[in-house]
Amino acid sequence: MKVGTGLTRGRQPLPGLAVQAVRQAMDQAGLDIANSVLLFLSDNFAQNPQPALRAAAKAASTTQVSGCSAPGIFTQDEWVLDGSAAAALVLGDDAAISPARAREDEVLLTLAAPNAFNSSWMTSPGICFGGVAGDATGQGRFSVWSNGKASSAGHCQLILEGAAGVVDVAHAVRPMSVPQRIEQASRHDLLVLSSQSGSRQSAWSSLTSALGGQDIDDHAGMPCHRVMLMLAEHEAELLRGECQLIPIVGADAVAQSVTLTKKAVPGNWCVWGVLDRDAAQQHLDAKIVSMGARLRDEPAFGLMFSCLARGPHFYDGVDQDIALLKRYYPSMPVIGFYGNGEIAPLNGRNVLWQNSVVLGLFTAES
Repeated sequence: MKVGTGLTRGRQPLPGLAVQAVRQAMDQAGLDIANSVLLFLSDNFAQNPQPALRAAAKAASTTQVSGCSAPGIFTQDEWVLDGSAAAALVLGDDAAISPARAREDEVLLTLAAPNAFNSSWMTSPGICFGGVAGDATGQGRFSVWSNGKASSAGHCQLILEGAAGVVDVAHAVRPMSVPQRIEQASRHDLLVLSSQSGSRQSAWSSLTSALGGQDIDDHAGMPCHRVMLMLAEHEAELLRGECQLIPIVGADAVAQSVTLTKKAVPGNWCVWGVLDRDAAQQHLDAKIVSMGARLRDEPAFGLMFSCLARGPHFYDGVDQDIALLKRYYPSMPVIGFYGNGEIAPLNGRNVLWQNSVVLGLFTAES
């Protein structure tokens, strides 16, 4: 399989950046003509990406140009979070990227703008992985494209032909408590939890106990945005780390409740957690090892989608997630972007993740 990546930056969102990125990728792959291009552009291309798409298609001699704009883009060698930039991955030989056919029941590279995200296509057949191409607020202009044209629907699902691989997700949360069962909840308000021994306590008491007696509103000690609820249907799933991460809106000492961004369901299991750099690296390390063991050959390329709040922002100016992946696969081409949501399956369902990294590793299909 012939594959390569390239990334260029400049002062203005000009089509020439896309051309340079494609040419770098073509040179790395040893290609004169590419079957497909996966092209990510900085978000200042979003208002009018078409000139860059045409230029990239011409440079690669293919109309199969897919991708999106995003607030940050990267390859295995470089990342850009400000200014104008283009990143490209090209595929040759028998590998290609093409739009998914109706009701495709396989691994689907899924890209979406924040205003186009909905459950209808997330619940359709297929294993979705990818990202939401938006900033932390979900505001601004964003664009998604396939077949060399911007998508009016604001999202696309793509198949990787001639490639086989594995997909997984790594979160960044360190557990702060033991597993507890949700006994009472009212929509987004978590009310009463119980331990394995059966003892019950209010959600507010459980959270403040996990915080060492500190109130969640004490932002000097533990900012609310760093505290998460790790949620699973069964305790065993929670212990294996197969859980959703639910942000906390706030806590009410009078009502003894904790308000979440999603509905709480009695009978589910949960653990209080906190965003933590060491936990993020440990979880990703374990996932890379597990994914490598599931592949029959060394991966030929990787696709990576990271939360905008992770990456260099999370690691004091260095993307340690990319660095960790390179320690295992130093010469592997990788492309991805930083967005405001990551898409990956969990126990057979496609899930929108936060503060996570979604990784796909691919080899040539036998």
